Amino acid sequence: MSPPTTPPTTPPTTPPTTPPTTPPTTPPTTTLSTHVLDSALGAPAAGVAVTLGAPDGTTTPAATDADGRVRFEAPVTGGAHTLTFATGDWFAAAGRPTFYPEVVLTFSVDATEEHYHVALLLGPFSYTTYRGS
Repeated sequence: MSPPTTPPTTPPTTPPTTPPTTPPTTPPTTTLSTHVLDSALGAPAAGVAVTLGAPDGTTTPAATDADGRVRFEAPVTGGAHTLTFATGDWFAAAGRPTFYPEVVLTFSVDATEEHYHVALLLGPFSYTTYRGS
């Protein structure tokens, strides 16, 4: 007589698990300001129209205050941004000639940094820029 056969056993199945859901993360952001100084007069350049361009194509218009400054209220994300200064209109309003009707600065933002300050020293026939603090 042959020994009794036992049916094959299948291991117990466990229900599939779904990974825990994590809420979507918000990308890091930082703050941005600019300062325009008229290097020919040694004074702040008040009333210069400035447009901030973001990596997604959105723009934020502003104008420098009496001290030549703009602090953008909305936080900025990482990536390449532009600041466009309407220097031709500003010089024309003062009755002064200029070689640069517009100054466009493109710069990279690391949104994990605390703050970005982009300064523009402006003359009728020259300009220079730097990252300030």
